[in-house]
Amino acid sequence: YEIYGAPSITFELNETGTRVSRGMVARLMSKNGIRSKIRKKYKATTDSNHNLPVAGNILNRDFSTDARGKKWVSDITYIGTDEGWLYLAGILDLFDGAIVGWSMDSRMNKTLVIDTLNEACRRRNPQPGLLLHSDRGSQYCSKEYQKELKNRKIVCSMSRKGNCWDNAPMESFWGKLKTEWLYGKRFRTREEAKQAVFEYIELFYNRKRRRSVNGYIPPLKMGAAA
Repeated sequence: YEIYGAPSITFELNETGTRVSRGMVARLMSKNGIRSKIRKKYKATTDSNHNLPVAGNILNRDFSTDARGKKWVSDITYIGTDEGWLYLAGILDLFDGAIVGWSMDSRMNKTLVIDTLNEACRRRNPQPGLLLHSDRGSQYCSKEYQKELKNRKIVCSMSRKGNCWDNAPMESFWGKLKTEWLYGKRFRTREEAKQAVFEYIELFYNRKRRRSVNGYIPPLKMGAAA
């Protein structure tokens, strides 16, 4: 899939007993015309044209944390199929980069983000005080979603209007999903796209994909997963 660049390939080879340097790997890749896929830009899905209350940017781009279940980020993206758009919501734990909750639907509504939140809480059972950051889309500002946060004692944080950098880790994950796994593929049905997303998140990314910020350790191998 041309997923890894020279640093990750070097680490992978050394882990399996083949001793090579990063420079050697880079030279061999260049000589043979091999490179990782380049990320493409995609349109935003945020609908901030509403009159619902908006939370402040409490996260304020501080993406560091020392434990699971303290800081999560969430967002919605979309995938094209012959049947129409498939919308995907996800929640990422900033500690290990794991996708701890995700949900897909043919409609981009509040149920999509509530289902994602419930799945993340089921998997990781966060303690009160968890900070959950998102954009200021109508789904995240809805009374029903905000009620779920309040009931779970989760602190809500939202990006500034039109500022994707406030949610950079989630945007980065969408970029990986689309360029490493989905780019160039045609999905006849939404079910085909759902299967591809499942394979990437659950079988590859969370369990196998090496993350440089984790010391090249896959998300769910950063200690015992909750």
